[in-house]
Amino acid sequence: MSIDEKDYKDALARWASGVTVLTTVHEDQWKGATVSSFTSASLRPPLVLVCLAQRLYTHQLVSASGVFAVSILRYDQIELGQIFAGMRPEVTDRFAYGGWAWQAAPSGSPVLNDALGWLDCHTVHTYPAGDHTIFVGEVQAIHVGEAGIPLSYFNRQWGQFAADER
Repeated sequence: MSIDEKDYKDALARWASGVTVLTTVHEDQWKGATVSSFTSASLRPPLVLVCLAQRLYTHQLVSASGVFAVSILRYDQIELGQIFAGMRPEVTDRFAYGGWAWQAAPSGSPVLNDALGWLDCHTVHTYPAGDHTIFVGEVQAIHVGEAGIPLSYFNRQWGQFAADER
């Protein structure tokens, strides 16, 4: 059976997900990418997983460094999410643009100060997954930011999606 790539993408576009910026550090170089393939994997020990396309330079750096952090974006940080998704190619230094404040987490990976929250991880497992790699990270440090509305991605659109309050 052959699955049509367009149908596959269209079906998955119906799945709403949160938007995060995954970051890493390698040889004092900060790098990051927008990631929506992120989820918790275990409570004991605290594990999360992310999926990164193997073609990304960020993938190479996470593989080399063995560390990554995930900053969970608020709905009003849409521009930041789009910049780290590569949708603004004129922005050459993603960490300096826009006046957002970043700091180094204990691993050295940058985290967004004003995120809904962030998790700092070291990689404990990697699994090949087609043109992606699944990185499982054990959470080493965590910050829970101020409550807010998360940035969501649904049907190829960025925004906030209100809950039905029936």
